Amino acid sequence: MSHVADPYTSANAQHRLVDVPGGRIHLVEQGRGPLVLLVHGFPESWYSWRHQLPALAAAGYRAVAVDVRGYGRSSKPHDVAAYRMTAHAEDNAAVVRALGEETAVIVGHDWGATIAAHCGLLRPDVFTAVGLLGVPYAPRNPIRPTDAFAMIGGDEEFYVSYFQEPGRAEAEIEPDVRGWLAGFYATLSADTMPTSGDGSVFFVPEGGRLADRFVKDRPSWLTDAELDYYVGEFERTGLTGALNRYRNVDRDWEDLAEWDGAPITQPSLFLAGEKDASLAWLADAVKAFPTTLPGLVSSHILENCGHWVQQERPEEVNRLLLAWLQSPDLVAELAERLRE
Repeated sequence: MSHVADPYTSANAQHRLVDVPGGRIHLVEQGRGPLVLLVHGFPESWYSWRHQLPALAAAGYRAVAVDVRGYGRSSKPHDVAAYRMTAHAEDNAAVVRALGEETAVIVGHDWGATIAAHCGLLRPDVFTAVGLLGVPYAPRNPIRPTDAFAMIGGDEEFYVSYFQEPGRAEAEIEPDVRGWLAGFYATLSADTMPTSGDGSVFFVPEGGRLADRFVKDRPSWLTDAELDYYVGEFERTGLTGALNRYRNVDRDWEDLAEWDGAPITQPSLFLAGEKDASLAWLADAVKAFPTTLPGLVSSHILENCGHWVQQERPEEVNRLLLAWLQSPDLVAELAERLRE
């Protein structure tokens, strides 16, 4: 393991680079105790968990937030196929081993929630519990994802379809990373999102750009210094590694054929913002939780909260996250794993 410094991190946290089969993963670690692995979404970094790391550490957990493959200081393979879901699951299992542990609780937000869910599905031997923020678990189904996305939006293009062609979204974002990120964060934040709340921001007008519907306000949860951190990371790395996750949805569908419709049985948690547009699109996934998440311990929709749930409402998320981690069902499960 090697060490790197970062001016935005608490003196009690430590940066590390750990070896995994696909390269190296950068992580930030704080505290001692049972391992809780935190996985960010798009377009973020380990830094999206800056409010959770000290809270988990203070409560007696070893909190570790990673830069997902393709982000920040983690490896960025050139091959688009290197960003398939199975590779992310192996990265996270390898991080657990590199930290000298055999098991961990995994918690993810946005794409990180989908990665966390599939870590639980593919490696139940490693991931003893699964927390999902913002995006519910939806098992593989018979419809190829790009076919489904092509049917959404009518004359406009769904953003996941827009992201498929390498270089296309990069050409929109990279000339003004700061402006694009600020607009994207604001447009999905409860206090600055468009009043329509219809989710139209996720559709690209014909001949237009995704940013055409962004708002220009600054959300209350994001300071200039915090935005600076995100901007600095993406100006250094570009957006291709982050966007390559979207470019593997069909590969994931093919890779996961064996797990079609499979539930996640470990103790689980779901948290989302009331004003997160994805909740409306994924309402059926939430309704299916009794079947798809039979180990669900708690589920909460935070009033007047948008997509960036752990940053918009850090104290409430910390309270609910700790209540879940300390719940009898989860404690009993972890104790049983330790006895095995």
